[in-house]
Amino acid sequence: MRRNPAPAELEPVEAFCNTATLLHGEDDLARPETAGGWLRAHGYPEAVDPGDLMALTEARETVRAFLVERSSPEALDALNRLIQSVAGAPVVRPDGTFALRPAGDGPVAEIVRTVLEALLRDGLTGRHATRLKACAAPECRWVFYDRAPSSNGLWCDMDVCGARHKMRAYRARTGAATRKGT
Repeated sequence: MRRNPAPAELEPVEAFCNTATLLHGEDDLARPETAGGWLRAHGYPEAVDPGDLMALTEARETVRAFLVERSSPEALDALNRLIQSVAGAPVVRPDGTFALRPAGDGPVAEIVRTVLEALLRDGLTGRHATRLKACAAPECRWVFYDRAPSSNGLWCDMDVCGARHKMRAYRARTGAATRKGT
């Protein structure tokens, strides 16, 4: 995808959600060897078993579903359940930053907590509130940071997903017009 990455404070969320490239059928969390490489590259513990990979995949899809439809009761409930499963009450560190207390140990909880801290701290309010989003194309759902002044971007890449949408809409309009004229 050609968009610039999210700001550093939201990079953990964007990187975690984009471990799967649905458009190409790739998933860094699908196999221990690819997951280990991704985890190592992002400074997380590598030792994860297949059950951990499944839990990470479920957490990723929960966060991605929330970014698709932030106001959906189902997405909100799922995100809140995920938060409760890995984090206790939030705390304020001596430097004034926000942190989530661990509710459980293990690599999955640590990784997911890091992602959720970034989302809760920087992705829900303030200047980034609506800028981190998932592509509107259901077959894509790539997470991107929308840098448009009006924050109204829908597509991860206008040349790929946006162009496909425009072509489908055009075909639907012209196909309907052709059928009506015959």
